[in-house]
Amino acid sequence: MFHAIIIEDDPMVAAINSRYLQSDARFVLDGIFENGREALEYLESHPTDLVIADYYMPIMDGLEFLRNLRAGGDHTAVIMITAANTPAEILDVLSNGVLDYIVKPFTSERFQEALEKYIRLSGANSRGERLSQEEIDSILSGKKSLKTEEALVKGIQSQTLELLRNCMEGHAGEYLTSDEISREIGLSRITVRRYLNFMLENGEISSMVDYTTGGRPSLRYSSSGG
Repeated sequence: MFHAIIIEDDPMVAAINSRYLQSDARFVLDGIFENGREALEYLESHPTDLVIADYYMPIMDGLEFLRNLRAGGDHTAVIMITAANTPAEILDVLSNGVLDYIVKPFTSERFQEALEKYIRLSGANSRGERLSQEEIDSILSGKKSLKTEEALVKGIQSQTLELLRNCMEGHAGEYLTSDEISREIGLSRITVRRYLNFMLENGEISSMVDYTTGGRPSLRYSSSGG
C-alpha cells in the first residue's frame, strides 16, 4: 500500500484528484492541503510515498514547494497537475524533479498512467532491479512493457498483478498458501491461484509442496526465488 497526499487549493479539482487516486486500491490518501507550506509542515513528521501537487496556489505555489522539498533532501515522488503549460514553467518544474507533468483538464486515464509510472518504478526499485534502456523508455513514456502486454493477453489485470507482487514482496522469504494470500489481499482463492500460476510461469515466485499439514499436501509460494 502506498501513501499519498494532494496539494490543491481548488476544492473541485481536489475532489477529482482524490476520487481518481482512491479508485486505485494500491494507494491510500493521507491528506489534502491547500498550499505548499501546509504540505511541507505535514511532511516534516509524516513521510509519504507520493505527492500530487498543483502549480498555482496561494501562500506557496507548486514550484516553490518543490524547491523547498528538494532543498531539504526529500526525494519523495511528485506528480504535478496544473494549468501551467508554458515551456519556461514546465522546464522549471522538471528541473526540480517531478515524476510526471499533467496539464488541466485531464482524463482519469492520464491520471492512472501517472500512477502506473510510479508503481512500476517503485516496484523495480524495491526488487533491486536494473532497468534496460527499453524498460526505462517504456516507463517514462507511459507505454506498456512486454510483460504487461503478455499479462493482458492472458487476461491478467496489471493492478491486480501488482497487488499480488506487493503481497509476496511483503513476505519475502516466507512460503504462503493461496488461502493465506487470499485473506490478506481480499481476493477469491480462484483469482489468487490464477495470478500465482502466471507469476510462477514468469519466474517471479517459487513454490513448494507442504507435506506437514496433517492432511492433503498444500502448495506454498514465495518471492524468495527458492
